[in-house]
Amino acid sequence: MRKIILAGNWKMYKTQAESLEFLEGFKPLLEDTPDEREIVLCAPFTALPVLSKNMHGLRVRLGAQNIHWEEAGAYTGEVSGPMLAELGVRYVIVGHSERRQYFGETDETVNQRLKAAQRHRLRPILCVGETKEQRDAGQTEAHIFSQLEKDLVGIDQGNLVIAYEPIWAIGTGETCEAVEANRIIGLIRSKLTDKNVTIQYGGSVKPNNIDEIMAQPEIDGVLVGGASLQPDSWGQIVNYK
Repeated sequence: MRKIILAGNWKMYKTQAESLEFLEGFKPLLEDTPDEREIVLCAPFTALPVLSKNMHGLRVRLGAQNIHWEEAGAYTGEVSGPMLAELGVRYVIVGHSERRQYFGETDETVNQRLKAAQRHRLRPILCVGETKEQRDAGQTEAHIFSQLEKDLVGIDQGNLVIAYEPIWAIGTGETCEAVEANRIIGLIRSKLTDKNVTIQYGGSVKPNNIDEIMAQPEIDGVLVGGASLQPDSWGQIVNYK
């Protein structure tokens, strides 16, 4: 049975005070959220402790935005699995296109980070997707299949979420057509040994398109950036019809 997982990625937004303010506004909006939906907030590292302390009793899981493959070491600016687990983190984004584009993430390091997450009983959200240039050149499928082949070596698909994020639709306001997103996600599923892996769509998800996205048979959830930063818009997304 595929699980519905709706995850917000706050990226480099929100101080601790702003995170608490968000929680206060978001709590009442969860009253009508169906029980079978898993809600995740992937916050900046500095906000994780205060969120962890104030999310008890809420139907929200805590997520991080990155993880290093070593448990400790001279890796300035990184964070380890034990550090995240200690804070009650349950999910971690791995291989987001912004990490690949700006910080030199490769399929090899993504694979190492996925393994580290699973070692520490965190559920990784693996991001894959193509650029506008790759799509225009007809390379979408080949590129994503190559990412999956390299990223998933030695990975337990029973403890995994995949997010299909067309890079050209992230933060641009341009959304991949729901039917096309469904097609790509179906192709991703065809390459997995575990067909029950939750596969999300991410890329300019908003309250006005969430119903159409979630009506697609292959799409099991969303990974949301900007629209997860405000309680009202995030509430509308998690309470889609």
